[in-house]
Amino acid sequence: MTSTTLRGVTIDYDDLGPPAGLPVLLVHGHPFDRTLWAPQARALTGAGHRVVTPDLRGYGRSGVTPGKVLLADFADDLAALLDHLGIERAVVGGVSMGGQIAMEFQLRHPRRVRALVLSDTSAAAETDEGKRFRNRLADRLLAEGMDGYAYEVVDKMLADYNVTAMPDVAARVLEMMCATDPRGAAAALRGRAERPDYREVLAAVEAPVLIAVGADDAYTPVAEAEAIHRLVPHATLAVIEKAGHLPGAEQPERFNAALLEFLAAQV
Repeated sequence: MTSTTLRGVTIDYDDLGPPAGLPVLLVHGHPFDRTLWAPQARALTGAGHRVVTPDLRGYGRSGVTPGKVLLADFADDLAALLDHLGIERAVVGGVSMGGQIAMEFQLRHPRRVRALVLSDTSAAAETDEGKRFRNRLADRLLAEGMDGYAYEVVDKMLADYNVTAMPDVAARVLEMMCATDPRGAAAALRGRAERPDYREVLAAVEAPVLIAVGADDAYTPVAEAEAIHRLVPHATLAVIEKAGHLPGAEQPERFNAALLEFLAAQV
């Protein structure tokens, strides 16, 4: 674990694997931290890749910016982190909100994207109903904290059958959610409520794209991944069986196999 100050906030991150390996930047979703990617970091570094996993501002051990944090803020933080590490171009991947941050990164810093990995995410702009929901949830988290919300949604973050079948995974996911600072989670929710439509961005992507999705994702179902797949010129779709919204945690061997196969073509 290492920390640095970037754009006015302390960012904690791991930089693992050989410095000369293919750089892979993995971005966690809400409300998690970089340890969500631990199974992928082990597999990728074992294959000779360099893996960078930051805690986004407001999450994990990184500093908190109260109020509102836009996806653009997160994307620019990532660009600053790559600058700090001396990495010009990287494979940029994310899950859920992290996938939307990866899309925002493609929008703002396209020349730095060697390839994209989009897991269990959505490219469309937030709806009016979604905006109201995210802002109400932000208010709730600030008033009540994270625990009640975490226990309510764990069976959507994971496939419901995996909550009982994989108690260690469920416990780790709950631990991350409950440990998140409500101020950071609320700020991200308010910013995410204002996200733009990334479909035009994706339609113009020239880099290779891996689209992964849990077969039983309740938040961003397979149909959403298929829609992105149809949109993106150079895309591969991997449906991860027996997984929900977090296939990298629920079925790491299957997820890693798809990811490693994709990365092998980028070296």
